[in-house]
Amino acid sequence: MKFAVMALGFGAMLTGCGAQYRTERAETIYPPLGNFVTVDGLQVHYVQAGQGPDLILLHGAGGNLREFTFALMDQLTDRYTVTAFDRPGLGYSDPVPLLSATDGASPQDQARILRGAAEQLGITSPIVAGHSYGGIVSYAWAVAGLHEQSPVNADAIVSLAGVTLPWPGKLDAYYTVNASAFGGAVTVPLISALVPPGVVNNRIEATFFPQSAPVGYADYIGAGLTLRPDSFRANVRQVNALRPYVVTLSKDYPALTLPIEIVHGTADTTVPIHIHAEEIIKIVPSAHLTRLDGVGHMPQQTNPEAVIAAIDRAATRAGH
Repeated sequence: MKFAVMALGFGAMLTGCGAQYRTERAETIYPPLGNFVTVDGLQVHYVQAGQGPDLILLHGAGGNLREFTFALMDQLTDRYTVTAFDRPGLGYSDPVPLLSATDGASPQDQARILRGAAEQLGITSPIVAGHSYGGIVSYAWAVAGLHEQSPVNADAIVSLAGVTLPWPGKLDAYYTVNASAFGGAVTVPLISALVPPGVVNNRIEATFFPQSAPVGYADYIGAGLTLRPDSFRANVRQVNALRPYVVTLSKDYPALTLPIEIVHGTADTTVPIHIHAEEIIKIVPSAHLTRLDGVGHMPQQTNPEAVIAAIDRAATRAGH
């Protein structure tokens, strides 16, 4: 028994050392690209470039603002002042303090922090575009504008394969186990320390399916930042806790009148179009859906022309 306890302790020490090594290596290879602003004592990392009406870009689950600086942002800065944020708890933005260690920051709380960051940066009447989980944060940003007058209230939102409405069934074990107290203490550090690069690349390709990731994407995106234990925990807990917050948000959707542009692939199995995009357009008359036949979950990378066109339509509809 004594030797078993010693072996477990030694294994935990090795796992911790491995995770720490990978964390330091990821932060060396993928340092912050932009600057920081402090909101309620929390650092928020952002990149800002361009000129014109304000456009905000919000990445999805397990991501960071590199999702947009890879290619899309440079195609927008000629006519927009583009600000890409790391959502709280991911990339280089601090997590939202929570009452329970296994809670996940709500899209409402994330929108509140990011709205505070936008206000400090002098952003006004932005178009808010969000991919996947970032999509529901963009809806939370818009709903916040129903309840408060603020210069950062959205003039329009753009949902890119975005989460919108509650989904049937339960999440898979990847989220439920890793979001638990056991997962946070045991499986998350193990995955952080030991997952091989091939598994990470396969997960990236699965997210893009049936398309493939662009050349250079996997090397640029900084998946190692997401595998840091703190970021890993924050991400899985945000996703695992999400559904009840979506239920609450959806009650305010009928009051939304701002322009909403949606770009969603019909082959998206991560955020299925029939559960999200095709239902929200029945609830909000100002929502317009662009269906991309045979396209998966990453339209901002695989179909940038359609995404840019949707952003431009949103801007025109908002009077920019």
